[in-house]
Amino acid sequence: MSRLTLRDRLFQKIFRLTRSMTLGVRGLVINENNQVLLLRHTYTPGWYFPGGGVEKGETCELSLSRELIEEAGIQIEERAQLFGVYSNHSVFPNDHVMLYIIRTWSRTDATSTGEIAELDFFDLESLPADITPGTRRRLDEVFANEPIALHW
Repeated sequence: MSRLTLRDRLFQKIFRLTRSMTLGVRGLVINENNQVLLLRHTYTPGWYFPGGGVEKGETCELSLSRELIEEAGIQIEERAQLFGVYSNHSVFPNDHVMLYIIRTWSRTDATSTGEIAELDFFDLESLPADITPGTRRRLDEVFANEPIALHW
């Protein structure tokens, strides 16, 4: 499990006071070479799928679309496929994450500044050493037909 920064802990305390449940989305973006998009944030270690929190008034798919543009400059061209819904209670009480698969997309300019340290497409056989455990498990579920877990 990654260490939380002071900033992360502060945001979690605020969220706990203002939200009874949190919901996040992650996008598994796959390119024409069957490589997967992963990114590293500036504020926490490890490689993740792009994504983030669903904001008030957003649908999950709208949130996914917004997060992919902000973080990675990825514009979804066809409706994303919902793969699974996961509990993420070990990181944040009453948190849930929805994983979508995106195969049809195009590039645009990323709109986030300072949040993303690095992003790249990786072959499944050449994933970064510090990929997060949850991200690794989701790749195994999608590509190695491992059973879909209930927890991220």
